[in-house]
Amino acid sequence: MNYLRAFLGGFLSTLVFHQAVIEVFYVMGAFSRAPWNMAPVPPFGVPAVISLAFWGGLWGIALWPTLRIATGSAYWIRALVLGAIGPTAVALLVVVPLKTHVFPPALDPKLIVGGLIVNGAWGLGLALLMKWLRKVGT
Repeated sequence: MNYLRAFLGGFLSTLVFHQAVIEVFYVMGAFSRAPWNMAPVPPFGVPAVISLAFWGGLWGIALWPTLRIATGSAYWIRALVLGAIGPTAVALLVVVPLKTHVFPPALDPKLIVGGLIVNGAWGLGLALLMKWLRKVGT
């Protein structure tokens, strides 16, 4: 049951926290890509933001074993650091090369910092939602 909650927490954190930070950067002109992208993506034609949220759910499952044993400030720090570094590293070192067929990819420092901030917000959102989902589920 906790892994289902972790998936749900990661999924919802993507839709709320991750995309809200992208919206802030987009409005400021720092990001050229708008949040909540509803364009269909292969292979199933689901909206891009739903596909991204699905992966956020899987990341929630991946981070949960480390988060669940943390207490106090360690819980929030782990969520921030692991949320920032894990998804950003995989996006830049795995996803980008798979899409562009270039490895190592040309890494723009703005892209790295933006990814760390957006995914760090996702991690904090996951931590917050996991606390809330535990209270709701009991």
